[in-house]
Amino acid sequence: MVVFEDIQDVEEWLAPCDYAGFWTAVAPWAIFTGDERAHYDQVMADGEVNPETVLICLKDMAMMELRARFGLKDRTHEPPDAQYLRRIH
Repeated sequence: MVVFEDIQDVEEWLAPCDYAGFWTAVAPWAIFTGDERAHYDQVMADGEVNPETVLICLKDMAMMELRARFGLKDRTHEPPDAQYLRRIH
């Protein structure tokens, strides 16, 4: 199972997933039910929605759930000069 330090870790983890890979990746976290997957499979099979749009929305929903579940924050980048400021002050 993947360990996430921040929400960008989740985003980077989900980015390369295609539709089938997405469902495999999120399965251990039980974010969606089997009925929800069947619903998305059906609306895509019926041509009601663009599959790329569905995948983008599913990834966003998974990121929101994992953010809430694990209390993930945005990645904080330390400026390169911050280490020098700590040494002087």
